[in-house]
Amino acid sequence: MKKLKQILMLLTCICVVMAAAVVRDGKLAGRSIGNDSTTVATQDTTAERRLADGTMVINTTTLGKDIKGYAGPVPLDIYIKDGRVMQVKALPNVETPDFFNEVKPLLNSWNGKTLEEALAMKVDAVTGATFSSRGVMQNMKQGVLYAMEIEKEELLFDKMDMNAKYAAAIIVALMAAVIPLFYRNKHFRTAQLLLNVAVLGLWSGTFLSWSMFVGYMSGGIDVWTSVVPIIMLVTAFIYPLFGKKQHYCTHVCPFGSAQDLAGKVSKKKWKMSQGTVKALTMFRRILFVVLLILMFAGVTAKWMDYELFTAFIWQTANVVVIVFALVMLVLAVFVPRPYCRFVCPTGTLLKII
Repeated sequence: MKKLKQILMLLTCICVVMAAAVVRDGKLAGRSIGNDSTTVATQDTTAERRLADGTMVINTTTLGKDIKGYAGPVPLDIYIKDGRVMQVKALPNVETPDFFNEVKPLLNSWNGKTLEEALAMKVDAVTGATFSSRGVMQNMKQGVLYAMEIEKEELLFDKMDMNAKYAAAIIVALMAAVIPLFYRNKHFRTAQLLLNVAVLGLWSGTFLSWSMFVGYMSGGIDVWTSVVPIIMLVTAFIYPLFGKKQHYCTHVCPFGSAQDLAGKVSKKKWKMSQGTVKALTMFRRILFVVLLILMFAGVTAKWMDYELFTAFIWQTANVVVIVFALVMLVLAVFVPRPYCRFVCPTGTLLKII
């Protein structure tokens, strides 16, 4: 009976995220639902068109429909004349504006290059906006391949983009997902917490959030470029079905890890009465319900883009988010995991399961 209840709660959470995806993007798994006026592809999505001066414009909306940035597709218009890339423009998308603005200068990298040179270019991702950068680069590759009439064949490791950062993130995520199941040691846990913060948080900027849930539900998941988030999703949604409650929050989440590390600074903790703890826990639940109501009512759907996890991507994060994150880390010195226990909307969703 308990297992059935867990499964029903999991399905309920999935339905909530599905509804959020429809409200925000008007899509499920890349398919338009009802009125698609909220989708990013609100203009002509023909893969190729010609301007009066002979310039060929490649639109990657359909070519790269399975390519995702952080929150969804990042289509491009690629202007090509006389065999050279003249200009690359970003089309409307649902990426967090603060992050995607950092990616826009990347679009100039291909200007003046021949198609062969553009295809061979190794462009570095913008620090702090890795997923959006990767989406732009893969869209660019698909557009150039289309322009050259080359078959769309990608080697597995090319598609996975197995650079050092990505490989390190996979290893750290697997360590956090598997080792605590069989081995408990305070020294190992401290090392794992440091790795979570340094590699998953600060270096690769990978974490679970409402924005990610809704983005995946809206546009689908590109498995090869989303191995780390998939590992995290398994620990968050599947582990609880087998008795491993809150494994993601306790052993994987970078911000939870940062709070645990902050708590090690001082052994002296503020004593909180049971009444205070209950009141703060109730505040967290009320906050979650209010945010959902506001989101479904269309009053504000962007709160999901500004959870404190984005503070790890400090180069592009909102200043208010960074300040709030620092405040929570200071509080964590005296109160165990204050954000996780009394605020986190994503954690509330996972706790429901």
